Amino acid sequence: MNILTLPLGSYQTNCYIAWADNADSCIVIDPGYEPETVLSEVIRLGKTIDAILLTHGHFDHVGGVRFLAERVNCPIYIHSAELSLPESFTDGPLVYTQNYDEGDVLSLAGLSLKVIHTPGHTPGSVCLMCEDTMFSGDTLFMESCGRTDFPGGDDTLMHKSLRRLAELPGDYKVLPGHGPATKVSEERKYNPYLR
Repeated sequence: MNILTLPLGSYQTNCYIAWADNADSCIVIDPGYEPETVLSEVIRLGKTIDAILLTHGHFDHVGGVRFLAERVNCPIYIHSAELSLPESFTDGPLVYTQNYDEGDVLSLAGLSLKVIHTPGHTPGSVCLMCEDTMFSGDTLFMESCGRTDFPGGDDTLMHKSLRRLAELPGDYKVLPGHGPATKVSEERKYNPYLR
């Protein structure tokens, strides 16, 4: 799997472009800001967008979706529980075409991605698992986790989701919604929210 990380906007939200070695298309995860930059990077790579995947519905993760949706005809996935979020937190009505949920497996851009529902930061937060990599959105950060004090946040559910991630067999590279990449093995050792 090939991954391009784009930290964008005032919140430096990580947008990820990912594709398999021989794929002509790619996926875009969480295009929150600077959609023109995202699209120009996709074009520079010589790819088309197979799908847009959203880890949750907060504005800093979905703010660029409308621009991309007007220019690219592709499915846009989000968990249905995100529709309960107030529009002040989602940059207006959420733009999406399909819902995904726990256990769904998507075959896109030559990749196979499994959806894990990890509520806590928001009701419909998900982590996307692909090969040895976890796109964790705002559920898991290096030595931290997402806030639970916004509408739809739930501290108890967050702890359950983090415990579930900590108990996953093996190890995964963690690509979070903000900040540097890490590994689940490192977070088991050093992240106070996983203990």
